[in-house]
Amino acid sequence: MFPAVYLYTRTAQKGFTSALIMAEPLELKKTLNLPKTDFPMKAGLPQNEPKQLEAWHGGNIYERILEVRKGKPLFVLHDGPPYPTGEIHLGTGLNKILKDLVVKTKSMAGHYAPYVPGWDCHGLPIETQVEKELGGKGKVPPAEFRKLCRQFALRYVEQHKKDFKRLGIFGRWNDPYLTMSHEYEATIAGAFLDFMEKGYDYRGRKPVYGCMHDTTALAEAEVEYEDHSSPSIWVKFGVVGGGKGEAAKIASDVSAVIWTTTPWTIPHNRALAFHPDFEYAVVETEKGALLLAADRVAALEAECGIKEARVRATFKGRDFEGMKFQHPFLPIQVPGILADYVTLDQGSGIVHTAPGHGADDFNSGQKYGLETYAPIDDKGVYVEGLPEYKGKDVFSANPIIVKLLGDRGALLGNHEYKHSYPHCWRCHNPVIFRATEQWFIKMDQAAHRKQKTLRQEALEEIHQVKWFPAWGEDRMYEMIEKRPDWCVSRQRFWGVPIIVFYCQGCGTRLEDFKALRNVVKWFEREGADAWYQHPTEELLPAGTKCGCGASKWRKENDILDVWFDSGSSNLSVLKGAEWPADVYLEGPDQYRGWFHSSLLVATGVRDASPYRGVVTHGWTLDEQGRPMSKSLGNALYPIEICEKWGADLLRLWVGSVEYQADVKMSERVMTQLSEAYRKIRNTFRFALGNLGDFDPSRDALSNDQLEEIDRWMLDRTAELVKKCREWYANYEFHRVYHAIHDYCVVDLSAFYFDVLKDRLYTKAPKNRSRRSAQTALWKISSALVRLAAPILVFTAEEIWKYLPKAQSECESVHMTLFPEAEALACGIAKDAAEKWERLAQVRSAVLLALEQARAAKIIGGGLEAKVHLHAGPEAAALQKLLEEKQSLLPALFIVSQVEVKPSAIGASIPAETLPGLTLKIERADGAKCQRCWNYSKRVGENSRYPTVCERCSEALAEIEGSIGQASSGA
Repeated sequence: MFPAVYLYTRTAQKGFTSALIMAEPLELKKTLNLPKTDFPMKAGLPQNEPKQLEAWHGGNIYERILEVRKGKPLFVLHDGPPYPTGEIHLGTGLNKILKDLVVKTKSMAGHYAPYVPGWDCHGLPIETQVEKELGGKGKVPPAEFRKLCRQFALRYVEQHKKDFKRLGIFGRWNDPYLTMSHEYEATIAGAFLDFMEKGYDYRGRKPVYGCMHDTTALAEAEVEYEDHSSPSIWVKFGVVGGGKGEAAKIASDVSAVIWTTTPWTIPHNRALAFHPDFEYAVVETEKGALLLAADRVAALEAECGIKEARVRATFKGRDFEGMKFQHPFLPIQVPGILADYVTLDQGSGIVHTAPGHGADDFNSGQKYGLETYAPIDDKGVYVEGLPEYKGKDVFSANPIIVKLLGDRGALLGNHEYKHSYPHCWRCHNPVIFRATEQWFIKMDQAAHRKQKTLRQEALEEIHQVKWFPAWGEDRMYEMIEKRPDWCVSRQRFWGVPIIVFYCQGCGTRLEDFKALRNVVKWFEREGADAWYQHPTEELLPAGTKCGCGASKWRKENDILDVWFDSGSSNLSVLKGAEWPADVYLEGPDQYRGWFHSSLLVATGVRDASPYRGVVTHGWTLDEQGRPMSKSLGNALYPIEICEKWGADLLRLWVGSVEYQADVKMSERVMTQLSEAYRKIRNTFRFALGNLGDFDPSRDALSNDQLEEIDRWMLDRTAELVKKCREWYANYEFHRVYHAIHDYCVVDLSAFYFDVLKDRLYTKAPKNRSRRSAQTALWKISSALVRLAAPILVFTAEEIWKYLPKAQSECESVHMTLFPEAEALACGIAKDAAEKWERLAQVRSAVLLALEQARAAKIIGGGLEAKVHLHAGPEAAALQKLLEEKQSLLPALFIVSQVEVKPSAIGASIPAETLPGLTLKIERADGAKCQRCWNYSKRVGENSRYPTVCERCSEALAEIEGSIGQASSGA
């Protein structure tokens, strides 16, 4: 059909002298456009990622991103500061990568999104580690101890920086915020002075958690509940007399029964609490006449080994108010009081009340004027009491007091009780609740010249915040609503001292806030170390005097709670328009930690929440759902994962899980993800391999020049872009990952790329049909790599280097913006899109039939097949569509021939998924083309290329024409 003379005549007419070059036919294999790219099949992430990191940070990638985003809308994620102690664990890695996803997605969505990482450098975790290195407490003076703590913190800050960078996280690593910096410490001190000046603070004696091991008070956020075994005892308090109504007639042979798991608090009992509405009974037993809640008699029998309890009389709880009871071993009588917190879940329904050792007990004590008695020192040792237990620590005293009760005939029952008990979050030793002198912030006090209390203002602010997930709002509301006053003092050295001075003459506290703020200026210059390095005469302005006339002042010894430190981060870090932050992102423990303290500090100082949104992630668990820990041997560490699989695989895991719930991680999970990563990478590799000769500025076609299937796929990609951008905006990263993965594997690799191969490989390089495919391929790849960039930071950058770019494109993918769905879409008509959806369904049915024909040995491969199709009357629209698109069907099905029959096909089979469609697979007609491997009856018509089909003849003529033009310089 296309003899060689055709080319000679054409070139001779143009006067070309290069016709002799084409005397020999082209080698067929060399005329195919087979994929060619230097983009490696194997990622080698552990080896290659560090090289990319070096290039990024050497080229100031973070600063360059901010530079190109200048003038864009501001978005601020404020980093919650971790403690700089030890190796970062998987939970820390999850947290930091999620934050990086937020920052990168907001940046690529067109925001100026700075990220300032921070570390919480004060507090017990670092003190504990330094004390271990010193070999104990009190080994060096406070100023020297603070210096060692600072050095320890800096050491781990540097290690953490290195590890976080390794995860592909961009940020202001050269200038992070540290809670121990001079500026930050001054901010903390100034914030507490604001609370003082507004009247929120007070020093009082109230029960608070205390760690005997670390000898300090603890906040609720510093307490964790762990399993513990305590003595469970039932104790008799003899009735002395009093009470109301019929209860006043109860004889002195009756004893009230209490139950407790803290025998060590019995010496400090000051009342017995009854519920006013419960029914109480006096029961006759072999252990005497006993008074308890009627509904708890069965429990008494079971737990105290009582054979039979016969009811003598019943009473209402309110009748016992004012009744006197004899303490079992101390020469005191304690009153009956009423309390709504008494329950019937456990015990006797009568609550042993020690105001020095419980929040409810304390409140009842305040109501009834009871003594808040807790003569126990910071180490948990009794400093007062009977000789049997004085000088003992409380847990050592438990069996002593149980024996004392038994010897006095007051012990009804005793057994070990396993339960969840508060432990110190750092040393994991059980804590105690005791009344001590501490500094508190009043939750139910309005600031000077304000109507609403701190609690009321904070509760109102919670409703102004957007919570992800939504249950966070209720959780935070409940915690703020029910929390007690905030104990903000600690008996430690490594932290920010409470700026309080007491007159040495009369003991009055200095309330000259102008003078007190002079100390903040010292902190700005020297940090909080100035408190320990300068006398009061230097810290306070000259001439500062007390009202009594004295001018000598004594410093407060306590430091502030570290949660007040970290809660002040928004005041120190967020400047100008950066406050309030757009989002905080942390784990679920921060509802009683950083989320909580930040809200209270900001509301107290600035009357508003420091965040507009809060995102919460879950815990990291192993494959069996157990928390990861060194002791269990199931811990996985981010750096170990990077060394084995690469940071992008860890990031892919973070992007793939529904992180707002607890997430599981294991070797098996990583192996599965590595396979998913391989499929995504190969999708891009196919695209890059077929874009090697494509220059967008030269070769890209306009939308109206593209083939319909290419326009349809661009529209589908635009839909994907729209959805992914919405998901990114709502922090639904797992939906983005799964959508990209499925699009790469199902829509592209298994369908579109498969269909494109014939066009890409066999058409002449510059053929419009091939350029149409390449244009779509380039646009789709460019869109997908930018969508994937926040998750696969290293791989996306690698792809970007190989991807053909328009002249205006940025050097790094991370400096670019997300694709715009509107710019990508071709606007294919709805009915045309529906036709392609229908054809894709037909393709699936045909591929299934081809597989069956292969199994039946009718054909070897798809190109050996001829497909007969017919849609019956019940599918007339489908028949019309098949007839309309018949010329496109061989490429769509990847077969040599397709014939759409106007009537029923003999020996056909029905399509399983498309009612009305029947198919028949036969061997294709004609001979096999040695260039494209399609079968055709017209193989051999071209005498110059006798082994090729008519399509390849046309392509070869186009190729030879291009070569002729190129060699002539045309």
